Amino acid sequence: MAEMRTEEEQIQAIKDWWKKNGSSLLIGIGAALAIVFGWQAWQNHQTQQRTEAANQFANLLNAYSDQSDEQRGETVAFVASTLQEEFSDSAYAIYGMLILARQQLLEDGDTDAAIASLEWASENVEEGSGLSFIIRSRLARAQFAAKEYDKALSTLEGAGDNESFAAIYSELKGDILLAKGDREGAREAYLAAREQSRQGRSGVLDLKLSDLGVQGGA
Repeated sequence: MAEMRTEEEQIQAIKDWWKKNGSSLLIGIGAALAIVFGWQAWQNHQTQQRTEAANQFANLLNAYSDQSDEQRGETVAFVASTLQEEFSDSAYAIYGMLILARQQLLEDGDTDAAIASLEWASENVEEGSGLSFIIRSRLARAQFAAKEYDKALSTLEGAGDNESFAAIYSELKGDILLAKGDREGAREAYLAAREQSRQGRSGVLDLKLSDLGVQGGA
């Protein structure tokens, strides 16, 4: 009988413990399951988002490459805008705006629209990445084309240091300064570009320097 009472006491102790702690235990288990399944759902959503963004970007590339399509420009603009609005945190949106800006600047001749597209890309790209330097270069060129010389120089100066783009930036800075009438500033920028170039001497750059009275060996 003593053994039976012991078992009954043990069962009763378990019941009492469950009454006190059962609810909180269930809540804890439910919360843990919610976290696990929520994380899985979020990952699945992210994967779906990346896949959809990739598909949209493929559509953009196909539209941009199809020179025979009379609605090509409208299609490119629509798909790029879709990427910008629905997948703004993806690299596909940034590349989409680069393609759109190229069309706007080189084909449509709409420098204001191209500048707006490139400004958005510049604001959303990882600062200091290689892509950020490419975007700033294109933005400065678009501002240069719009004769917004001071803004173009500011765009270049705000990029920071990067050896891979130093020569490109310096030469573009020279072009902008020359357009502003600053021949001495342009000369210094071109000389810096020649010094920074990893590709050796550039015929085009030497011609620019020659026009400013700088001989080949100077």
